Order: sequence, then C-alpha cells, then structure tokens
Amino acid sequence: MEDQTLSAQTPGATTAPHATSDTAASDATLALILTSLEAEKAEDIVQIDLRGKTSMADHMVVCSGRSTRQVSALSEKLAEVLKVQLGRSCKIEGKGAGDWVLLDAGDVIVHVFRPEVREFYQLEKMWQASPSDPASANAAKV
Repeated sequence: MEDQTLSAQTPGATTAPHATSDTAASDATLALILTSLEAEKAEDIVQIDLRGKTSMADHMVVCSGRSTRQVSALSEKLAEVLKVQLGRSCKIEGKGAGDWVLLDAGDVIVHVFRPEVREFYQLEKMWQASPSDPASANAAKV
C-alpha cells in the first residue's frame, strides 16, 4: 500500500486503475461465475483478463451451451446465483433468442453462446493476447 501512495505523489507516475479491494471483489465475482458455469455444465469456458485493456470490465468469460435452451438456462442460473450470493442484479441481453446471451455482472462480462454462433463471431479472439505482445491481456481456458 505504501508503494501506491508514494507513486501517487510522484509527478508523472501512474497508479493502477483499480484499488486492491476492487480487484479482490472482481476476482471473487469471477471465481463465483466460473464455479457456477462449471457446475451447470457450460462447455469450453474461457476467461480473459481485461485489466489494462479496457475500463468496461476487469474480466470477460466466454462459454458455450449445447442448445438454445441450455444457453438460456445457463444465463438464468448464473444471474440467480449472483443475486443470491452477492446481492447483485445483472443486466441480461439476448436470453429470448438463446443464441448469444450477454450477462453484465459489473466487473465481469459473460457471453454464453451456442457453439455455431460462437464459432461465427470468434469474440474471444479479439480480446486474447497476441503471441507477439506479452503485455496484452491474458486468456485462460478453464
């Protein structure tokens, strides 16, 4: 904590965009989301660290459901878990169609796709680190 205070007082120094408590909270939200998706049998779960790439969120999770019914069910269950365990209401888009559902949990954005739709859009490729840029965000298959 002392280092952050000193760097904040140094002219021209930059500090991390999130405080330690915010990072811990977003990491805890991410862990809950990953646990819930695994328990509900989501497939091909990929977690992408967005810190330093964008201010819209700290993490992005991309996963697949086998059918429109499972995609909708995964997003409904995840929203319920976040509301019950964290008291957080999530914004959900696309649940009616069930091809691609976006769930905004604040510091974590979750995309649930049918496999064909996920392959078409290849969303995670836009955010994953390029092999030649080690400073880019990290992506990890869960």
